[in-house]
Amino acid sequence: MPLYKSLSIANNSTLFVWKITESFDELTVAIQLNENSIERVSKMKSELHRRAFLSIRHLLKIAGYSDFDLYYDSSGKPYLTDGNHISISHSHEFATIIISSEFVGIDIEKQREKSIKIANKFCHQSEISFLDPSNISEYIAGITILWGAKEAIFKICNVKGISFKNNISVTPFEFTSNKTIAKLNLQNISEYYDIYFDEFEGFTLVYAFKTDNF
Repeated sequence: MPLYKSLSIANNSTLFVWKITESFDELTVAIQLNENSIERVSKMKSELHRRAFLSIRHLLKIAGYSDFDLYYDSSGKPYLTDGNHISISHSHEFATIIISSEFVGIDIEKQREKSIKIANKFCHQSEISFLDPSNISEYIAGITILWGAKEAIFKICNVKGISFKNNISVTPFEFTSNKTIAKLNLQNISEYYDIYFDEFEGFTLVYAFKTDNF
């Protein structure tokens, strides 16, 4: 399947989503990989990860870039050669990128019941107390948003030692608003982030921007 979704959003940003239905061989058509990427793909044991990797390159092409415009620092954070900011994520059959003139982070996650069992590892009880555990589907969706928000902020900061549970807190939200605010407290860092989220086909997409409005 080609492009699943694209959105022009705030902060001079564009978001792209690809639904991965093609085989690996089909995804190799019409894109070129740099030497580093060829080596990375060759070492991937998961077929799904290999297909997601190529899907990201197709999204880059749609956005007007190529694999040669993308590079990574020593911690694995991606950058674009023209100075724009990029964040990348994939989960199962979906891959996504967001490109912006500002610092940005994105995460996509499959909504799974497993998230209930591990929520206490990345959230304090006070963060999830506004969710109704008797409504299982909404409860899972809410926890997935919380995880996605913290993952997106982590991708922006790119600082070792961040605890999702102790350093990042997400404000309670209404699902219909598709937006909330989060705060990062780490050593001498105190920052706020606008968090946006969307849901489709049992997946949650979350992206974050640093903000001075709180």
